[in-house]
Amino acid sequence: MTYCVGLSLEQGLVFASDTRTNAGIDQVAISPKMHIFEVKNERVIVLMTSGNLAITQSVISALRLKISNAEENSRHLHNVESMFEAASLVGAELRATFEQEGEHFKSHQIEFNASILIGGQIKGEKPRLFNVYSAGNFIETCNETPYFQIGETKYGKPIIDRVVHYDTDIMDAVKCLLISFDSTIRSNVSVAAPIDLLIYRVDSLHADCKQRIAEADPYYSKVRQGWGAGLKEVFSALPSPDWC
Repeated sequence: MTYCVGLSLEQGLVFASDTRTNAGIDQVAISPKMHIFEVKNERVIVLMTSGNLAITQSVISALRLKISNAEENSRHLHNVESMFEAASLVGAELRATFEQEGEHFKSHQIEFNASILIGGQIKGEKPRLFNVYSAGNFIETCNETPYFQIGETKYGKPIIDRVVHYDTDIMDAVKCLLISFDSTIRSNVSVAAPIDLLIYRVDSLHADCKQRIAEADPYYSKVRQGWGAGLKEVFSALPSPDWC
């Protein structure tokens, strides 16, 4: 399983993903699920992946191959003119992978399952964030709902819903995301640190604020401990019911 979150805020974008992959309880490994496509001072595009690892690795590899083998008039993530086109390109690669591999998956009773968050900024337009589904179609965030989650979403969703809004300070949003990841990791062993985190500020056009946060990271530990202690304190202060 996976947990990835993307936030689209007034001050910029925040991306966070865990790194655990598993194919059973005795086949656990670490694999990055965040992939960065950057042309400094011109564009930053970030993809985060969830689902069948063979599918998502195939899509990412195909997208990188399009860049390295670029032919005249060919579209790739380093030359598309908008984030909408970038999301369309990712969706097309997902559909191409399904056309190539879908029947093989079906013959082995394996679900074709993949979701990709794609966000970033191309010079000349504002930052944007999209959620691309297995079928290759996609949706975009809005000011009223400025985030997407993919993978194991249910444990980390409540804190984001309560705290994060479009005008939330970007570093407060980062703090909220770490709490969201802690809640998910505590409740699902298939999600685990290290956590890959990228903070992108509007118009910077450079992915210069990246962190890999280990379980023992001092700040992450402080947030986890403070959140746990604070919850217990608030819980203890609540009145008990007097029904019986």
